[in-house]
Amino acid sequence: MKINRIDHVSINVNDLSEAKAFFLDLGLEVQAEWELDGEQLDRIVGLNDVKTACVGLGMPDGQAWIELVKFYTPSDEKDIQQPFANTLGIRHICFAVEDIEAIVAKLKKKGTEIFSEIQQYEESYKLCYVRGPEGIILELAEKIR
Repeated sequence: MKINRIDHVSINVNDLSEAKAFFLDLGLEVQAEWELDGEQLDRIVGLNDVKTACVGLGMPDGQAWIELVKFYTPSDEKDIQQPFANTLGIRHICFAVEDIEAIVAKLKKKGTEIFSEIQQYEESYKLCYVRGPEGIILELAEKIR
């Protein structure tokens, strides 16, 4: 028995169009879009009367992808919670990037919340945390060559 790879990360969002546009702007590509509902989906996710819309976004090289999910029903009564980098649970997605300075400048220009300026970690990486739509935290990491 073994795990071969991470297939995808699923992110629930209220504004599917905004989240999709954010990740497309970062360079991900739409792999698939679909809507789901019905008894089988209810059993899979452990909820009743589920109706969703989904967008699968992947890297151009075909590696792991992000699944953005909009639950039309049932809705989350608590709405969006703004986590911090130290909030318990799954907290961020890290993208290995090239030219972190250009990416961060582009995100700043668009009004994206930047946690800090780009920081160099030892002689190995340049790192920066940003908050995307609906509180999604991304870590950008550029390997120093």
